[in-house]
Amino acid sequence: MLHIHFPHPTLAQAILPYAFDARDGAHDEAHLLRVWRNVAQITHHEGGDTEILVAATILHDCVWIDKASPERGRASSLAAEQANKVLSVLGWPNDRRSQVCHSIEAHSFSAGIPPISLEAKILQDADRLDAIGWIGIARCLYLAGTRRAAIYHFEDPTAARRKPDDISYALDHFQTKLFGLADKFCTATGRKLAAQRSVRLHEFYSGLLDELGFEGR
Repeated sequence: MLHIHFPHPTLAQAILPYAFDARDGAHDEAHLLRVWRNVAQITHHEGGDTEILVAATILHDCVWIDKASPERGRASSLAAEQANKVLSVLGWPNDRRSQVCHSIEAHSFSAGIPPISLEAKILQDADRLDAIGWIGIARCLYLAGTRRAAIYHFEDPTAARRKPDDISYALDHFQTKLFGLADKFCTATGRKLAAQRSVRLHEFYSGLLDELGFEGR
């Protein structure tokens, strides 16, 4: 019944079977719904083609490559190729498929592809919102656990005397990526929401360091 949470539910029902190449607790049905809610919130203020956005949101993670893989940067391009095939079977015209594919390609932080269309900017913002704030913290720690990483470096949790290593230490990911995300949003609504969530990241980071006895060091 996941499709009923989206506008264009007939489209959603048709493409949801292709939404996941692999699932984990940070990239699953709940993630799709959170990203869609972010999309809907941004679209309410910024506009955008909801049919394009439904297709792009549902299929944005349809090809999965582990974040530690050197091929990670290709994941969104491969997902766009798969989305193009799925939508072609459904009879979507080339121009509409291209809009969905660009939105999917550009959503990924790892790919580094600038979003050009409004829909691409909205999807990128919506997906990045799910990487920050309380849910972003939960996802960061969850993913670190799946690869058996430590929560923090026991002697130097702030990486003051070493190079940050977010593969080995979850807390390092705040420095290498999460703290910088709020400055990279495309829409005015996305930037406003990101600023609110970024405060929560800093609150958690500072609070954890305080409990560890490292705050202010």
